[in-house]
Amino acid sequence: MELSDDNVDTKIIEEAIGYSFTDSRLLNRSLTRKAYANEHRQQNRDSEDQEIFRTLGDAVLKTILVDRLIESGCKTREEITNKKMELESEEGLAKISRELGIAPFIKLGIGEKKQKANEKQYVLAETLEAIIGAIYLDGGYDASKKTVIKWLGSQDLII
Repeated sequence: MELSDDNVDTKIIEEAIGYSFTDSRLLNRSLTRKAYANEHRQQNRDSEDQEIFRTLGDAVLKTILVDRLIESGCKTREEITNKKMELESEEGLAKISRELGIAPFIKLGIGEKKQKANEKQYVLAETLEAIIGAIYLDGGYDASKKTVIKWLGSQDLII
């Protein structure tokens, strides 16, 4: 499903990810790759990319994973670190993105579209992290944790 470049049908993606945004601009930004935003800025159109949301989402994801691993009985730093690394791998995050159906919603630059970047593992993983960051900004830690645990639970990744 190809969507218009400027507007994402938020209801469809919200249903796919299992979270409804109060501020849909956060969701749209989390789906916007840097190349897309740069191309729009060159045309004097306002556009913000997902980069800082990816950074925030990565930190929130790490916190959620450590929190959940402690809750589920992990007792040592080594045990938590090893399990967390497995859970937050690029491969694992990309798999979740694929199952949620995020790829068609990612706003890509012209070159990225030609390369089908929205099918690449690192793009899917980065975008999922950006979405986590957006959920955190929109609904806070509890909303982020609930959503991420639901995603991970569907993967049988959380013990």
